[in-house]
Amino acid sequence: MSAIYLISLTAISIIVLLLLIIVLRIHAFISLLLVSLGVAIAGGIPISEITDTIQEGMGGTLGYIAIVIGIGTMIGEMLQVSGGARQIADTIIKSFGERKAPWALSSIGIIVAIPVFLEVALILFIPLVYDMARRTGKSVLYYGIPLVAGFAVAHSFIPPTPGPVAVAALIGADLGWVIFLGFLSGIPAVIIGGVYWGKFIGNRIHAEVPEAMISKIPSDEDGASKRPPGFGIAISIIVIPLVLILSNTATNVWLPEEHSAAVIMSLVGHPFSALLIAVILGFYFLGTRLGFTREEMLQVATRSMQPVGMIILLTGAGGVFGNVLVTTGIGDVLVDIMDASNLPVIIFAFIVATSIRVSQGSATVAMVTTAGLIAPVIEAGDFSAPMVAAVTIAIACGATVLSHVNDTGFWMVKEFMGLTEKQTLMSWTVMETIIGIIGLIMILLISLFL
Repeated sequence: MSAIYLISLTAISIIVLLLLIIVLRIHAFISLLLVSLGVAIAGGIPISEITDTIQEGMGGTLGYIAIVIGIGTMIGEMLQVSGGARQIADTIIKSFGERKAPWALSSIGIIVAIPVFLEVALILFIPLVYDMARRTGKSVLYYGIPLVAGFAVAHSFIPPTPGPVAVAALIGADLGWVIFLGFLSGIPAVIIGGVYWGKFIGNRIHAEVPEAMISKIPSDEDGASKRPPGFGIAISIIVIPLVLILSNTATNVWLPEEHSAAVIMSLVGHPFSALLIAVILGFYFLGTRLGFTREEMLQVATRSMQPVGMIILLTGAGGVFGNVLVTTGIGDVLVDIMDASNLPVIIFAFIVATSIRVSQGSATVAMVTTAGLIAPVIEAGDFSAPMVAAVTIAIACGATVLSHVNDTGFWMVKEFMGLTEKQTLMSWTVMETIIGIIGLIMILLISLFL
């Protein structure tokens, strides 16, 4: 098939996908599968091979993602229920002091939202913002923007949150490199988009604590009667798997593959093993040791699985879309387009992710869909492991910018901070865009040394 036909097919498939999601209100999971089926037929894949192509795309993706997201979510739920997440927050606030509260809140955001979903983290820690705003008389935005900036970066830049894990799996990125580059590019983005922008906009828009929202914040009844874990234990449950994964990546770079330390770390530092070690430690230190019964811990673990089912299926559908595109031969065409345009793959990935993000709102859908489109380019090219990880971060940056009225995060921030739509656009939307742009600039600078 001609290059023009395949380009047109790809463009039409994206337009149809957006129409199904935005106009017809069909769920993204079903929409991705329907579009993948249509592309497979129109792309010339033999009818007898289409179902196998779909199955390979789904199975190849979920074999990795389902385990990482599942265990990571379980760790987050245990931190929440045990009071470990709040203990981390309280300790950081005390360490920084009231004068540097925005820095403390941004640190809380980026640390705690690594294992905890953004929506849950916002509900869990917005009372800290309310308390600070009341005591100082400052705008809720002065403290709220640094907090949600940390959430936003952790949500899109740093595994094991679903977005970067999904992209890493779809384009074959090493998770250790993604974590490392996610922190390098994400921390400056949080500082500028969270701390400094929060101070700037907080001094120009005075938002009072929304009393109506306080009653909507649930209390942690499960762990109310238990003593909370110490800060060291709570933070270790988050840090241990990150350190193990990063150590595995480091040994791959510095030691030969057959070296005994590299062999051991390939097992211990694999995301499966690293997260499994953390969740077992969590069961004991955040559960049994604090007085939770086995039945209570079983309930916590079971409840943590409920919100991730659709995310896992959505990611799998993105894998189907990517596999179908690879099979049609679009990868070679996209490589030719990049060569002709002289666009670096990082910029190309960012532009694609941004267009999908602005069109349909969901950062996760934007990341998964973009990864499906970029996967053929990565497969056809000769990119190093760090560069593939850099592309993952670029996709995350594009999927972060310009959050507006079609994004659920926009409405959550509006309600919990008591803002008007205009004020939310001026604060949250600008913050998200700053984070995405700063993250892109950082990853472009970093890529010069990769």
